[in-house]
Amino acid sequence: MPRSLPPLNALRAFEAAGRHGSFSAAAAELGVSHSSISRHVRGLELRLGVNLFRDAARGVELSPEGRAYLRQVSPAFDVLAEATETLTGRAPGVVTVSCEPTIAAHWLLPRLGRFHAAFPGVEPRITASYALANLTGFEADVAIRSVVRTVPDVPASLVSNAPMYPFARPEVCAGIADASDLLRLPRLQDRRGDPWRDWFIAAGVDPGGLEPPEWRLLADLALPAAVAGQGVMLVSAEVAEVHVARGDLQRAWDVPLWGGSYMILTEPQAARRRAVRQFRDWVIAEGAPWRFDEGPGIDT
Repeated sequence: MPRSLPPLNALRAFEAAGRHGSFSAAAAELGVSHSSISRHVRGLELRLGVNLFRDAARGVELSPEGRAYLRQVSPAFDVLAEATETLTGRAPGVVTVSCEPTIAAHWLLPRLGRFHAAFPGVEPRITASYALANLTGFEADVAIRSVVRTVPDVPASLVSNAPMYPFARPEVCAGIADASDLLRLPRLQDRRGDPWRDWFIAAGVDPGGLEPPEWRLLADLALPAAVAGQGVMLVSAEVAEVHVARGDLQRAWDVPLWGGSYMILTEPQAARRRAVRQFRDWVIAEGAPWRFDEGPGIDT
């Protein structure tokens, strides 16, 4: 017996509009016009003989019948999406992650054991790169990036905004009696640009003719250099945490420099997959101890 199904495009329009609570957001997700969403939804209502939406103070909202329908339609789309991902090699339990090398090696990887214990059926596939993956082109499901001034143009959540401190090996710190002593040490950093000048000013030290750091190492190489005792590094506290816990690094001076944050960016379609949501929410929870009201952040 043939199934009695409404047109797929009409169902997609309804499901997206119901999930977002907005025709405009649904149009943006599906890459169509607002009028197209409205037309599909109206046609679906006429076919079903039910009002799925009703006018609200801001746009539209689901009717009781619409909420009941969405509760059944949305999981059906998730099943179809996961079946397609399995067929094409993107298994439902696989989450592709693009992550900056420093945060990947020194913050994310040391914690992954806890993630695997909590979600044994999910496999994060991590690529370390400074280049931001094209999320809308499906190069990755999520990306973890440092953000200083610009707001990402995809859904993003704050992971951490811990300040930077100068860190060095304990034996290097033993020779530091004043913040100005750091002027004579090789200086390393975990962010592009030259934040050392701002840090010295915050510490009450005249940077004078301060030159840029002697070594132009990328951050993922600079941190191992600091661990090896080859200089003092200005690095965010959450990145240095694992090395501090091991006794390899300690704060060289207790003056923070606020600036920038780590965000997790999520491809909108990928966010519908349970495995992606589990990984995103876990990363956000892991970053909770490193989120501060006085630091920078982005509303999510």
